[in-house]
Amino acid sequence: MPPAKRRARTYNSARIREAVTRQFAHVHEAVRGLGAEQLAAPAGLGEWTVRDLAAHLTMAVGSVSRALDAPEPTGRPMELLGYPQRTAEFGEAIAEGSHALAERSTDLVALYDEVAELFAERIAGAPDGRLLAVRSGAITLADYLVTRTVELVVHTDDLNRATGLDIPLERQAVAACTRLLADTLADRAPGASTEVRIPPYAVVQCIEGPRHTRGTPPNVVETDPLTWIRLATGRMDWQSALDAASVAASGERADLSALLPVMR
Repeated sequence: MPPAKRRARTYNSARIREAVTRQFAHVHEAVRGLGAEQLAAPAGLGEWTVRDLAAHLTMAVGSVSRALDAPEPTGRPMELLGYPQRTAEFGEAIAEGSHALAERSTDLVALYDEVAELFAERIAGAPDGRLLAVRSGAITLADYLVTRTVELVVHTDDLNRATGLDIPLERQAVAACTRLLADTLADRAPGASTEVRIPPYAVVQCIEGPRHTRGTPPNVVETDPLTWIRLATGRMDWQSALDAASVAASGERADLSALLPVMR
C-alpha cells in the first residue's frame, strides 16, 4: 500500500497575519534606505535587479488586497501543500510583471506605503475562510497568507544577500515558511524512512522505505531553518550545503538532492 498523502498542518491565523505585516514592514523600512546604485545592482536571481526584487515583494503582498477586492470565486479551494509546487508554472509571468512594475514605479517608497496601507485595511475583519482568486486557482485567505510568509522570508533573504543589509526576519514568518516547505517535501515524497529535522520549527518524515518505530531513525537529515529555506527554493544546492557542513545527513536514504528544490 502506498504511503498516505500528508495533510496540511494548521496555522495560527492571528500570528500569520501579524508575521506578514511585520515582515513587510521590515522590508519597507529597508527600501527607504536603498540608493539608485543599490537598486540597479543584480539581485542574484537571473536578470533581476534589486529594484525588480523590491517591486516583486509589493506584488506578493499587494496580491492579497487585490484578491479581496475582486469577487469571491466559486468551487473548491486548492490545498495549501499544492501551492509551492505550482509556482514554477507562473515564473515567467511573475518576472515580467515585477520588471514592468519596477520600471513604472519611480518612487518605490511611495509604492510600499500604498501597499502596506491597503493590506492593513483589506485584511481587517476579512474572514479566514474567504476565498481568493489567485494565479494558481482559488485558495482561502488563511492559506494564502501562509504562502506570503514564504514569499517574504525567501525574498528578504535574497535582498540581504544582494545588498549586504541585515533586514530582520520575523520568527513567526520563518517558522511558517520552514514548516510549509518541509511539509511540501513530505507531501512530494511520502513515506517514513527518512526524518528531516529543522529545529526548532519542523520535523517531517518522508521517502518510501522501511519505517522506524523507536529510537533514532536510520536515515536522518538535520539543518537550520535558513539553510533549509535556501535548499527548498533552489538558492543553495545539496552538495554545497554538505560541503559547508550546513546540513548533516546520515543513512543511505538521506540524500535529498533529487527532491530539491521543492519550490522555485
